[in-house]
Amino acid sequence: MQWYTDLAIEETISLLAIDSPTGDTAEAESHLLARFESLSVSARRLCKGGVLADLGGEGEGILLMAHTDTLGAMVAEIKENGRLRVSPLNGLEANNSETENVRIRTRDGRTYEGTLQLCNASVHVNDDYKKCERTFSTLEVVIDMPTSSAAETEALGIRTGDFVCPEPRTRVTESGYVKSRFLDDKLSVGILLSLASRIRETAPNRHIYMLITAFEEVGHGASFMVPGDVKELLCVDMGCVGDGLSCTEHTVSICPKDSHGPYSKEVVDALVAAAEASGARYALDIYPHYGSDAGAAVAAGNDVRFGLIGPGVYASHGYERSHRDGVENTLKLLFAYLGL
Repeated sequence: MQWYTDLAIEETISLLAIDSPTGDTAEAESHLLARFESLSVSARRLCKGGVLADLGGEGEGILLMAHTDTLGAMVAEIKENGRLRVSPLNGLEANNSETENVRIRTRDGRTYEGTLQLCNASVHVNDDYKKCERTFSTLEVVIDMPTSSAAETEALGIRTGDFVCPEPRTRVTESGYVKSRFLDDKLSVGILLSLASRIRETAPNRHIYMLITAFEEVGHGASFMVPGDVKELLCVDMGCVGDGLSCTEHTVSICPKDSHGPYSKEVVDALVAAAEASGARYALDIYPHYGSDAGAAVAAGNDVRFGLIGPGVYASHGYERSHRDGVENTLKLLFAYLGL
């Protein structure tokens, strides 16, 4: 199990190094296609974005899902001072984004560095520094180029609609913690890639597919492309860690209900039984502010059972933290649930 856990973390680190905000995921998809090819797994890029892989097996189809799109922002305005006002891509929070280094990706392929700062960010100058509310109207991207006007910034090739990508700041500590932006959900994609290597070594008794979606963060990632023989969806996304919940970074979370409603009782019961049979440390938690690709697929009209699990991740949509124990327990549960 240690080898698969190490592999999942290695795969996660490689993915985290690739910017993939919702709407700009092609580079990450190419990486995924190459990884599946290295495992001799049939996979293809979808027109909408995302990757669908067929891992083979006999019997009823099950679709495992995770997402490679992350939070980010777009250039909303080139200001007269040459700096950028940005529009967040869904759940990016201004309150935890201030002072983050970012990369601005232009449509002609150039990349510039910058920092998301409070407007008038110098404490020694700004009398209202402490009182100022942090919003995407009071923050701006200071570009690391000699520009002080809109015309000079436009001359760099920067335009409205260019993607702005916060740096993930990935670290793995000696004590086993994994810290980074965008563990939601690249940690789960890393887990599925490790799982794929295990599936290729066995003869699964179910037909297993993997769908890595590209629009989860805006709510419609898995609203399509469920293969015809699939009767069950299992979404692997981050497990919530916080007040009122029992999940920690060291456990795998099994979610009976999120803010959109309950998951299939049959699936939840089977996941609990598999966790207990495998010895995986798990938590059962209801998520108050959460939606998943499984929910999107069911809302789109797919007649399937559906469930949600994931490694515990603290500080979601911020600078997130998990632990290799959570990764290992998620893999234990998946191995047992799939009969691997």
